[in-house]
Amino acid sequence: MNEVGGSAVAAQRSISVNGVERRVAAPDATPLLAVLRDEFDLRSARFGCGHEQCGACMVLVDGVPRYSCTLQVGEVGDRAVVTVEGLGTRERPHPIQTALIDGQAGQCGYCLSGIQISAAALLARDRAPSRREIVEALEPHLCRCGAHNRIVRAVECAARAMAGADA
Repeated sequence: MNEVGGSAVAAQRSISVNGVERRVAAPDATPLLAVLRDEFDLRSARFGCGHEQCGACMVLVDGVPRYSCTLQVGEVGDRAVVTVEGLGTRERPHPIQTALIDGQAGQCGYCLSGIQISAAALLARDRAPSRREIVEALEPHLCRCGAHNRIVRAVECAARAMAGADA
């Protein structure tokens, strides 16, 4: 951390987010979530609990789901960050996004950004996960609406769609 007279100094850094190099001046200890939302105007990752208890802030860092509420921007370095905005587009959504919409799996939607991130990471490493593996991958996410069964079914549908696309 850079400090001058006991105060954190904002360091200029470049972060790869959704395939785009972005510049920001932020102290090392700044949560990545704050940089994504406040500096880059990427609003998909949400502040839920701030203690890695709900998963609403989840983003991919080099393909691995990470809690952006506690990940300090100084720890990101040159690793690639992907938010929900980077998973797909309106014209070409990620299969998990299509499956969640088609299955009407969202209720309030607050948790869905993080769930999309963890599901996309799971499907990137395993195109045919078992129901148990899906449940385990989504375990860090708290959905207060009780839509878990629909969400798990949506991930199963996305896996089948991706397997069909691979054939």
